Amino acid sequence: MSEDFTPHPLRGRVLGEVHARPFAPVETPRRILHFAFVTDEESSARDRAALSSLCESLGIAPPAPGAKHHRAAFSGSLLRWESHSEFTTYTWEFGIAEAAAGEGPAAASSPFRPSPDTLASVMRLVPQPGPLMVGVDLHLIAASELPEGPQAVFGQVHLAAAEVEDGAALIATDFKPDAHGFVRILVVDRSLARVQAGGLVQRVLEIETYRTMALLGLPEAQALAPSVRRIETALPVLMDEMRASEGFEDNRRLLDRLTTLAAELESGAAGSLFRFGATRAYEELVRLRLRAIGEHPVAGIDSWSAFLARRIQPAIRTCISTEERQANLSRKLSRAAQLLRTRIDIELESQNRDLLHAMNARARVQLRLQQTVEGLSVAAITYYISGLIFRMLEGAARYGFTLDPYVGTAVSIPVILIGIALVVRRIRRLHDDSSP
Repeated sequence: MSEDFTPHPLRGRVLGEVHARPFAPVETPRRILHFAFVTDEESSARDRAALSSLCESLGIAPPAPGAKHHRAAFSGSLLRWESHSEFTTYTWEFGIAEAAAGEGPAAASSPFRPSPDTLASVMRLVPQPGPLMVGVDLHLIAASELPEGPQAVFGQVHLAAAEVEDGAALIATDFKPDAHGFVRILVVDRSLARVQAGGLVQRVLEIETYRTMALLGLPEAQALAPSVRRIETALPVLMDEMRASEGFEDNRRLLDRLTTLAAELESGAAGSLFRFGATRAYEELVRLRLRAIGEHPVAGIDSWSAFLARRIQPAIRTCISTEERQANLSRKLSRAAQLLRTRIDIELESQNRDLLHAMNARARVQLRLQQTVEGLSVAAITYYISGLIFRMLEGAARYGFTLDPYVGTAVSIPVILIGIALVVRRIRRLHDDSSP
């Protein structure tokens, strides 16, 4: 591409995602052990480092930095390593001759022989990345090696089988762990090309991995069920009490109880949000993989789609139903809390109105008292000033001043009274004008 164009920093990553997990050709017959370990970011990083160290010690190219998958050829086996968002998979592929080494010629043509525990010893090359979630023992075998059909391998059990790839292969399993803890899957090659076989094996392993991971949501839903049911039962009781409640304190206590229920519900919903979302995503991936392999039912035997729909869908519906109940309860609790808060706000406004009325009444009383005090103050000040004038006139009379002190005082009292009253009025007006 011309250097004139500046690529988006994520362009290479987006384009490479299409080829992130290509199908590897597989030759019939093959024995494959598939492990999926639940990992988080920290344990996934440790696992990558351990695998890189193993590869380097054996002179094998380690995973590229940031790579989500890696293929490595070991002595007698081929490893396909993949890192997913919440689990890591190790898929070991064995040739039949290598797998049956030491078991004799009969083991080379017998399904699921030798014991998977013998082959699983290769997983001890690296530390276990996390708790084991999926263990699959898949045997890809030619149709000529299985003349009696899959029932002869699994026995009289509830079997799921289907013709796939337009009849080029048949897949069968009982979806049950065997005595060694592995879910056995038989792939009968009728006319598969190597690339077809590789694609089919990968999709079948993904179906088992994703259907197991999808069911992780069921224990979460079952653990939440008592809490959700308790809240569903308590909410109508609270609503009835709310209808009969009166007064601020009653409504406040109801709001506290309602808030406690809402906190309990939201805590559970927040904790299960990722798990239920992952359950839906994994269930969708299972359906896509089943559609991709192109199932055709085998007479008298359930197909994989029918078997999984009957066995897994109730669990998936339980998760979805729990999530929907949480969402509905959250909306109802929110509406009830809003109604209670509205009632409390109205009650507070009523109390504030009564308080303001009481404050206004007190202010009027205070104003009247103030006016009374002002009148008494004018009289008192007039009394004291008139007394001063009387003393002044009385003293002046001793030095020949002819005005009688009583007459002068009597004449001055109205003037003093009016003057003091005017001054007090002016002061009150100045205070009124300066008030906000």
